[in-house]
Amino acid sequence: MPTTQITRLGLVNAYLVEEDDGLTLVDTMLPRSKDAVLAAAGRLGAPIVRIALTHAHGDHIGSLDALAGALPDAEVLISARDARLLAKDKAPEPGEPSDAKIRGGYPGARTRPTRTIAPGERVGSLEVVAAPGHTPGHLAFLDPRDGTLICGDAFSTLGGVATSARANPRFPLPAMATWHRPTALQTARALRALEPRALAPGHGRVVADPGPAMDGAIAKAS
Repeated sequence: MPTTQITRLGLVNAYLVEEDDGLTLVDTMLPRSKDAVLAAAGRLGAPIVRIALTHAHGDHIGSLDALAGALPDAEVLISARDARLLAKDKAPEPGEPSDAKIRGGYPGARTRPTRTIAPGERVGSLEVVAAPGHTPGHLAFLDPRDGTLICGDAFSTLGGVATSARANPRFPLPAMATWHRPTALQTARALRALEPRALAPGHGRVVADPGPAMDGAIAKAS
């Protein structure tokens, strides 16, 4: 599999995706994760050429500034909607659900994206997939080479496979930080329809052949 998982404190994940031109890093985990990320890239023997962010919560962008400083030539990519949250702008946008509320930690970053990305584009080999709900501009990334879906916090697998649309009593934090649960549930169904062959979440282990577990998580949240 061309994707390598990096985990901090047994709780938070980032992923290095091997490409012809180097590595794509998806998410940057908690603060002080730079050395772990660079060490993992060193073991793979390739440079990190781009940093793609699923969303702007602090446990996913915590080491962005440190890594961008260490990798000045790397692209930094995020959705346009969550780029505003990265800049600590929490104002709603027209057309967003009136019952949605920005939740979770948004510490922001000094680093600004080199460009924003949208569903349907490609980041290296990865297909950019809309995955709103946990945050308004949340993205997922599908690797068509092996069917791995890097899903950020749309699903978690820590304490069992769950969507961020409903709190998992064994690991409730993703649901507690979710912007709009009905949208998160719609996203869970849309991601399941992609028929991923592996589910790579922001929290928990990578799950192979995740369809039945995703179905169960969706059913519990419905």
